Amino acid sequence: MSGDKRAKPFSISKRDVWNAYKRVKANRGGAGVDGQSIAEFEENLSANLYKLWNRLASGSYFPPPVRRVEIPKGDGKMRPLGIPTVADRIAQMVVTQFLEPLVEPHFHADSYGYRPGKSAKEAVGMARQRCWKYDWVLDLDIKAFFDTIDHELLMRAVHKHTTCSWAHLYIARWLSAPTQLEDGSFVQRTAGTPQGGVISPLLANLYLHYAFDTWMGKNFPHVPFERYADDVICHVDSEHDAVLLKEAIAERLKACKLELHPQKTQIAYCKDARRKGSYSKVQFTFLGFGFKPRLVKGMRDGSFLGYVPAISAKAAQYICREMRAWRLSRRSDLSIDEIARRVNPVFRGWINYYGSYYRSALYRVFERFDDALMRWAMRKLKGLHRRPTRAREWLSRLKLRQPSLFAHWTLLAARAGR
Repeated sequence: MSGDKRAKPFSISKRDVWNAYKRVKANRGGAGVDGQSIAEFEENLSANLYKLWNRLASGSYFPPPVRRVEIPKGDGKMRPLGIPTVADRIAQMVVTQFLEPLVEPHFHADSYGYRPGKSAKEAVGMARQRCWKYDWVLDLDIKAFFDTIDHELLMRAVHKHTTCSWAHLYIARWLSAPTQLEDGSFVQRTAGTPQGGVISPLLANLYLHYAFDTWMGKNFPHVPFERYADDVICHVDSEHDAVLLKEAIAERLKACKLELHPQKTQIAYCKDARRKGSYSKVQFTFLGFGFKPRLVKGMRDGSFLGYVPAISAKAAQYICREMRAWRLSRRSDLSIDEIARRVNPVFRGWINYYGSYYRSALYRVFERFDDALMRWAMRKLKGLHRRPTRAREWLSRLKLRQPSLFAHWTLLAARAGR
């Protein structure tokens, strides 16, 4: 970007904008309301970045509307996602890069969502450990959290950590930027921050840091919890404690203009081999894992009842829907090696995450893919047409010849004892 000798009211450097652009490019993402992709933005990169810097540094930058799309959730329902323009994502990243180092050191150790050095797997692992120590969990669900964040309370939290005028100005503008629906109509926003915005996860964490994390530390310091964005699990010793805690949290969130979902917020008993009693609710779901009593192999021969996480039913259904959407049996234009190259990166991601705990729960999920692969072979290979038994034999021989062709085959081989 070329230089500009005129003084700007805001001390935003061209280097800040350049670094923000590189992070946005690495994160990829679709086009916003202007239809411009990252590749198209880069066709005139220097001029586009200079224009953005000039507007940011002069205070004349106003964010365009956010394009809203619907994406499928793990339970088959749809989740609204906001997609800012490429330039707006870069602008949001400029402010995020400034604000994150100021707030990150203050965040709670058990806040895991969208934070450097933290992960969903870590949150699930900590929940697993605490379910061994505590008999009960309170599974919190905040109703429409991203849509109901109070702007005034959020800006108070921002002001608590910085006096930077340009950060205040642009965050306020992003919070009030309208949303463009898929039919082209616009909706003005008076609360909430759109999921999909670059700065939204940081602002959401900041909001719940004061609405929940610090409040829990002051009022229930003996109650451990794991929070990933608005997904929260609390651990207590008794059902009575869980009920009282639920009531107190509901009042606290109400004061912060938030609401617990009355049906999705639940109390569950962590039943295992040590814990006696019969209760109606002995399972809960957290970050795509279902926690419930399962048979676990012991160090010696035999097994015992443990309270452990495994891929949830909703997550497994989501994976199966994704695999069906590939319509593999109809892709006779592809070779077996081409199929492997396309699906293996996705499979590795699923195995890396959902295979972290109780990996055997993935067996049945990936067997669905092998069934689709046999149907593909019956279409592709003349000698297997309408011969499922021969297709199964063909697949077995292929696994023996090339056991690492598909990322999940070593997983299934372990089940068979090979």
